[in-house]
Amino acid sequence: MTETNHKDHWAASFDKLDKTDLELIEAAVNILKANFHPIKHQIGCALRTESGKIYTSVNIKSSGYGPCAEAVAIGSAISNGDKNIISIVAVKKIDEDYPVLSPCGNCRQLIIDYAHNANVILNFEGQSLKTKASQLLPGPYENSLTSLARSSRLSSG
Repeated sequence: MTETNHKDHWAASFDKLDKTDLELIEAAVNILKANFHPIKHQIGCALRTESGKIYTSVNIKSSGYGPCAEAVAIGSAISNGDKNIISIVAVKKIDEDYPVLSPCGNCRQLIIDYAHNANVILNFEGQSLKTKASQLLPGPYENSLTSLARSSRLSSG
């Protein structure tokens, strides 16, 4: 049996941010500034849909459960009938700064399931860059529902 280095098989490509990406980061920072709580709301998220609308959210933390800000924003967009997500970003308040975060593993799977073609703005080696959601998680979970969610039939409707 031949040993392989999995790093050789998976490599995301990254792009520099543009004006619309910076606007999205600003929207995430603004929602977090407006709603920050040191225990309950520490992360802000903004996403843009194909319609051009930006949906913002914060994470929700309670004693037993707390969805990430990305999940809340995706739910908000979908609830408003805006299903075609084209970009997403999350930020965290650290002292007086609001750095861009990389999505956690659960959010990577969620973003791939709901917005597999979207740009995800993230922190990579200390830089804010963007990549396609489909490049975030090698070998994402697959079943008939996730495959259907990623198909163009559901994504476009």
